[in-house]
Amino acid sequence: MQSYIFLDLDDTLFQTRRKCTVETESRTLQARAYLSDGTPNSFATYKQQWLWQWLHEGFKCVPVTGRDRHAFDRVDLPFHEEIVLNHGAVILDKQRNIDTTWMNAVLQSLPEFHAKLMRVWTDIETYARLHQGYKPQLIHDFDITWYGVIKHESGSEAALKYLLDIMIKPHPSIQDGSLYWHLNGNNLAVLPRIINKQSAVSYLIDNYRQQHAGIITFGAGDSHSDAAFMTLCDYALIPKNTQLFNRLSCIE
Repeated sequence: MQSYIFLDLDDTLFQTRRKCTVETESRTLQARAYLSDGTPNSFATYKQQWLWQWLHEGFKCVPVTGRDRHAFDRVDLPFHEEIVLNHGAVILDKQRNIDTTWMNAVLQSLPEFHAKLMRVWTDIETYARLHQGYKPQLIHDFDITWYGVIKHESGSEAALKYLLDIMIKPHPSIQDGSLYWHLNGNNLAVLPRIINKQSAVSYLIDNYRQQHAGIITFGAGDSHSDAAFMTLCDYALIPKNTQLFNRLSCIE
């Protein structure tokens, strides 16, 4: 039986220093990801370091991340399997080449959704020019615009939630399901429906089943956007005190 684990990265295997708990001793933290200038900006706690060592020794580890190619290249962890980038828009094979079968399927449908994304984004950028603190950014990777992200200089989720409620949720392209949103901390993303982690993981699981007589799959993630791909797996792993953990802990 071949074992695979599909791993979200940020806030699952590591997080920014600000998100490390106050009782975490700085001397036990290990840098896991870096800014483009080489400054470390994400760290693993002692428990996360132990978790990675255990997973890396016993599983084929497949990262499933919202990071683009450049941000992923600045992650200091040794992955040897396929890589899911940009919330599922891109899959790289073991040689770090684009999976053209997956890419062609996404690109075939993307133009229809891209036009709707740009209409939403025009409204968001207009709002950001009129209201201080909002930082909208379209995500470009492999010379393609995939989705958009908004942050706020205050670091407050409340400011982003206000924008979400008054402008994004009511938009016709959100209402008809062409686009969807994801909010976690100081990160509000607006994405085409065809770009999602679940579809990319489903594609890989089908491929792995063709390669092996039997497989067992695990999913690990911290946020609502990870839940869908984790439900495809035989077992799920959720870090404590994260968005997804807190949601489940409220279920009676």
